[in-house]
Amino acid sequence: MRIAQIAPLWERVPPPAYGGTELVVGLLTDELVRKGHDVTLFASGDSVTLAKLQSVHDKALRLDSRIKEYGIYEMLNLSSVYEQADQFDIIHSHVGCAALPYCNLVKTPTVHTLHGIFTPDNEKLFIHAKKQPFVSISDAQRDPRLNLNCVGTVYNGIDPNRYTYHPQPDNPPYLAFLGRMSSEKGPHLAIEIAKRTGLPLKMAGKVDPVDQEFFATQVKPHIDGKQIQYLGEATHQDKSPLLGGAIATLFPITWREPFGLVMVESMVVGTPVIAMNLGSVPEVMSHGKSGYICNSVDECVAAVERISELNRQDCRDHVLENFSAKRMADGYEAVYRQILAEKYAQNGHARSAVFV
Repeated sequence: MRIAQIAPLWERVPPPAYGGTELVVGLLTDELVRKGHDVTLFASGDSVTLAKLQSVHDKALRLDSRIKEYGIYEMLNLSSVYEQADQFDIIHSHVGCAALPYCNLVKTPTVHTLHGIFTPDNEKLFIHAKKQPFVSISDAQRDPRLNLNCVGTVYNGIDPNRYTYHPQPDNPPYLAFLGRMSSEKGPHLAIEIAKRTGLPLKMAGKVDPVDQEFFATQVKPHIDGKQIQYLGEATHQDKSPLLGGAIATLFPITWREPFGLVMVESMVVGTPVIAMNLGSVPEVMSHGKSGYICNSVDECVAAVERISELNRQDCRDHVLENFSAKRMADGYEAVYRQILAEKYAQNGHARSAVFV
């Protein structure tokens, strides 16, 4: 198949540190190339990929302080894709609702992965284009109010070989937290859990401008460099030792997380996860096997005391069976074939080339 992948431009593909969507796009793109597909990635110019790369700017937008109107570059990127739509069998958008106005202007079908959340504003555009084919990254992400044409659920995947398995945690023991320093991710609750258990907490993650006040008032006052440590933004190389050395990774989210890649990254290095029962958590974790799913901070504290009952190899095996990049690519490949089969059935003919 000739496949176009559209990535956000804010971060490069794959990201050097934080950027769940860009990481997934990079892994999917490379895996599709390995499967023999002709893939073009539309992303920032500093992206690294096995596919053909097309870009409208030489670096990730967040790295260029000269740029004031980010939306201009997103529109340039989408224009570049759809002006050459006839060169592709299918277009795969990872940019939320931004591509929706372009889709009906071309004959090449677009499939849209829902990486983000629905808001009162973007819902209007999603509803307007609800007949477009959408893919959810968890069943929990779907919103029946919108009545979108969700053609499947494909879980995000990782490359397990890029993570080092830790059969035993470090000594002395500690808890880990990896994620944005925002109220939705729950770093303030992770701090509370750590203090109540008496265990050290190692935290890593970026602080976005919108979260500066939250970080300054709810997180920073507790950082003492001893029990509560903040390590800054973690690179990919930092993740395995940080998560793998912990007895547990805390995931005390306060919102309906659509997926939560950190859970998978923790489990693959052997570290069980203690998570709040919201959003995709019950789909990603196996309660009592790869971690504990909790309904309150009290339950999280109690779960820490039971963490030694879990087998770290079971955590890794859970990821290998369910959340590999290959399994993700297989899922999307099936979606592409389904959409193309329906398209050519409607047209009264088929093209065998697209099923290669």
